[in-house]
Amino acid sequence: MPSLQQNQIECPFEKKFPSQLKRDDSFFMKLAYNAAIDAYRKNEVPIGAVMVRESEVIACAHNEVESTKDPTAHAEILAITQAANQIGDWRLSDCTLYVTKEPCPMCAGAAIMARIHRLVYAVPDPKMGFLGGALDISKTQSLNHHPQISRKVLEGDCKRLLSSFFQQKRMVAKEGS
Repeated sequence: MPSLQQNQIECPFEKKFPSQLKRDDSFFMKLAYNAAIDAYRKNEVPIGAVMVRESEVIACAHNEVESTKDPTAHAEILAITQAANQIGDWRLSDCTLYVTKEPCPMCAGAAIMARIHRLVYAVPDPKMGFLGGALDISKTQSLNHHPQISRKVLEGDCKRLLSSFFQQKRMVAKEGS
């Protein structure tokens, strides 16, 4: 493999083109996966998020932390903001959020605050995941909203994407030292 420069991480994955005929969890997670590929190609941590309302995508985002220098520019936060702007309400109680990795504390909290009806994620995160990994905030009894959670949809593909990205980042860092 040729030497990679700091900003030349190459995404070895292709986007998926799911059939519009079956708009299920797998379909929408593939769209989130495609957003994660966009992040990878921009040297961002490859996490994608898609917000769905009445079987229609109303928001799609990927991590933009590096490009914006904003620690809150996670895919989930950006998709929640887009969706709220799209429907003209901060309450997303009839929406489902699809995300390629289990949300962190900030993003899990934002999903609960936005009253998202359902959250579907691909890859569990035992270190920072707050919907079943390190902690499950949705099980906190005192909260006034408890989203439905579905896990491990398209887990293998999304996990390979994340693993490849961090493997390349480590390789670049090692070559730079």
